[in-house]
This record gives sequence, structure tokens and C-alpha cells, in this order.
Amino acid sequence: MTTLAPPPARRSRSLTTDLVQSLGDRIRDGRLPPGEKLPREADLMEEFGVSRTVVREAISRLQAAGMVETRHGIGTYVLGFGDASAFRISPSQLETLQDVIAVLELRIAVETEAAALAAQRRSEENLRALRAALDAFAGAVEAWRDAVGPDFQFHLEIARATQNPRFADLMSTLGGMMIPRARLDSDVPITAERRDYLRHVNGEHESIYDAIRRQDAEAARAAMRTHLSNSRERRRRATVTPRS
Repeated sequence: MTTLAPPPARRSRSLTTDLVQSLGDRIRDGRLPPGEKLPREADLMEEFGVSRTVVREAISRLQAAGMVETRHGIGTYVLGFGDASAFRISPSQLETLQDVIAVLELRIAVETEAAALAAQRRSEENLRALRAALDAFAGAVEAWRDAVGPDFQFHLEIARATQNPRFADLMSTLGGMMIPRARLDSDVPITAERRDYLRHVNGEHESIYDAIRRQDAEAARAAMRTHLSNSRERRRRATVTPRS
């Protein structure tokens, strides 16, 4: 009797998880040290026998975990874990909606000012990096994939555009789990309604980018506050109504 193959979505999720684990192990044991460039997509596909989609999803998850970063037109590089004794918000500290809302409040306090400083100090290179993150976000959504990795990358690039390395250090410490969807919605499939929501999120990102591009510090501050406050309010509503 022929055994039925598992559903493609579940199988793909398992392959992605396996690849994340394998690459994560290499980062943790030093085979892929901080600053090291990850192998090309084609090489990872061949080595692990997986599709390009699986490789990209795995890299997106590693980005969300703050373990790697993708540099537009160059490649993906290992960030590592930093100092284990330093301040860090671990996944175990983001188990509830209240935990996620608490981090959003921290982000509102920090990132609104970061956006204003980025508008004042950004370089053309910073703008290119921000644009690349926005385009990666939009591309993922239109391909019916979530965009946690590019979402985190966009906020990290804003921190870098402040020209104050402490902002980027803090964002890297928080890692991709600071994106609410990374913790609470990781198993929610992409539906038409969800895709529309993600398009709206990227529209808010575009408003932040536009203010930074124009070097309008007040507009950048306001756009970031609106963006993060909207996310916080959506999570608050989820505590009293079922999440769609």
C-alpha cells in the first residue's frame, strides 16, 4: 500500500525548521563565526536538498532571531549572539500578549527618537539599505510569505542610520523576536486578509522611510510612533477579542 506524502505546507515547514537548526548549530559552534558570509542560496539548496523557497524562509527566520543580516547586493552575514551576559530579551520572555505589549512600549520609547535622528543623520547608503528592506518585505508579502526578516531588517537599518552604534546594538540585542508576528503569529497561514494587513504595515514603513528620506525629523518621529502604536493597539484588542 502506498503511503501518502505529508501535506506540502507541513513538509516545507519541517524542512525549513531543519535548515534553521542546522545553520543555527553552525553559528553556535563557531563553524560560521560572526562576520562570516553564508553560503550562496544555490549551494545551500544543493547541500541540504531543499528548494529555494525553503532556503529563503530559513534565512528569514535566522534574520528574525538576530543571528544573520542580509546586505543588499552583497549577501547574508552572521551576526552571532553577542555577549550572553548582556541584556537580552529571550523568546521565553515573550510568551504572552502582555509580554509583547511591554516590548512594544519599550520600542515606542526608543525607536521614535531613533527615527528622528535617522532623518537628521542618514546617508545615501542608509537610504539604499532601507529601500532594500522595504522591497524585500513587499516581495515576500506578494509571494504569500510573511516578512518577519525584512521587517526586523528595516527597523535595524533605521537604528544604523542614526550613526549612533548604541541604537543598532540595542536592536540587535532585542533581535527579530521584537516583531510581534515572530512570536504570536508564527503558525498563522498567509491569507488574503493577512496579506492585506501586511501591505498596510509596509505602507506605514513607507511613510517612515519617506520622512527619513526628506530629512524631516518630526515627521519621522510621528510616523514611527503611529506605526508602533498601531501594532500595540492591535495586540491590546487581541487580549479581549479572538485574533483573526
